[in-house]
Amino acid sequence: MTPQVDAQNDRGGRQGEAPGKGLRPRYDRLDALRGFALIWMALFHFSFDLSNFRLLDANFYTDALWTNQRTCILSLFLLCAGAGQAVATNQGQSWARFWRRWAQIVACAALVSLGSRFMFPNSFIYFGVLHGMAVMLIIARLMAPLGSWLWPLGLLAVALPQLVSHPFFDSRLTNWVGLVTHKPITEDYVPLLPWIGVMWWGLAGTQWLLRHRAHWLAWAGAPVAGKAAVSGDNAGLARVPLAIRQSLSTLGCWSLTFYMVHQPVLIGGLQAWMMLTGRATP
Repeated sequence: MTPQVDAQNDRGGRQGEAPGKGLRPRYDRLDALRGFALIWMALFHFSFDLSNFRLLDANFYTDALWTNQRTCILSLFLLCAGAGQAVATNQGQSWARFWRRWAQIVACAALVSLGSRFMFPNSFIYFGVLHGMAVMLIIARLMAPLGSWLWPLGLLAVALPQLVSHPFFDSRLTNWVGLVTHKPITEDYVPLLPWIGVMWWGLAGTQWLLRHRAHWLAWAGAPVAGKAAVSGDNAGLARVPLAIRQSLSTLGCWSLTFYMVHQPVLIGGLQAWMMLTGRATP
C-alpha cells in the first residue's frame, strides 16, 4: 500500500494470472507508479532531513523548488489512492476488507502523530497525509458510483479553498476541512479540500481505464516461471528496464510499510553517520 488502502494487495491476485483461474489480474503499472512516488518521496524526505541536520542549506517551507515537489509527490500518491479504490470497487472488494486496511492507515497515522510530537513538539503532525487519507478513502469509496461526475466534483474541490475561507476553519478542530485563512503550523498538512479532488480524479480516470483501456494498467508479456523474460545478444541490457519496473512494482506493493520505516531509517542513519564523523547533532 501507499499511505492508502491498496486494493491490489488486498485481493490476492498475482502478476500475470488470468481471471479465469480464480485470481484477479494485478495491475503492475499502477504498482510501479506507486513505487516511483515512494522513491521520489524518500529522496525529498532525505533532503529535508539533511536540511534539518544543517547539512543542506534549503528552505522547505517557502522555496518553490521544494514546495512544488511536495505538491507533485502528494498529488501522485492521491491519484494512486483513487486508482486503487477504482480497482477495489471494480473487483468487488468487501467493506470488511476495506475497514481492515483502513484501520492500518489510522494506526499508522497515530504513530506519525506520536513520533512527530517527539521530534517537532511545536509543529507536530495532527492531520498529515495518512490522516487525510483515512478520511478521503471513506468518501471516495462511498462516491465511487458517481463515475464521471467525479471530474467536475474534483474540480470544485480543488478550486473551493481558493474561493472560500473563514476564520472558523482555522482552529485545530476544524482546519482539516481546508477552508483556512492561513496554513497552520505543522510539519505536514493534507486537508480534505483541495486534496479529495485529486483522489476523485484518480478514481474517475481509473474507472474509465478499467472500462475502456484496462491493458494500459499492466505491462504485457509478464514473465512466466521457467522462461527467460529476455534473450538474445542484448539480453543483459534488456534486463535493466525489466528489473527497474519489477523493482518499482514490488515496492509499490509494500508502500505503507515503506512509508512508515523510511524516515526512521534515514534519520537514524544520518545520526549514526554524524556521531561516527564527530559532527555535532543539532
